[in-house]
Amino acid sequence: MNSSLLVWGASGSLFILGAAFLVLRRQLIAMIIGLELMINAANLNIVAYAARRGDAAGLAAAMLVIAAAAAEAVVGLSLILNLLREEGAAESDRIRELSG
Repeated sequence: MNSSLLVWGASGSLFILGAAFLVLRRQLIAMIIGLELMINAANLNIVAYAARRGDAAGLAAAMLVIAAAAAEAVVGLSLILNLLREEGAAESDRIRELSG
């Protein structure tokens, strides 16, 4: 079996699993996990394509995506912790608006 086909299959499975977490779950932590899975699926494709072409710029782009995903996770988790302190629950249907 072709290795690029395995990468596409793994990436597609991760992306579908992440989308399912994002759409079907009400907990904000699970939604962030789903979003991170989707970002990692895209990153897997970037790395596989860069490795196939022997392109170091693609690997650098993958590192940039990892850094952006980490920053997104930090901001998202800090918002969730703030919601837990204010509201007492971190579910998406309990949030009406975010105001400062």
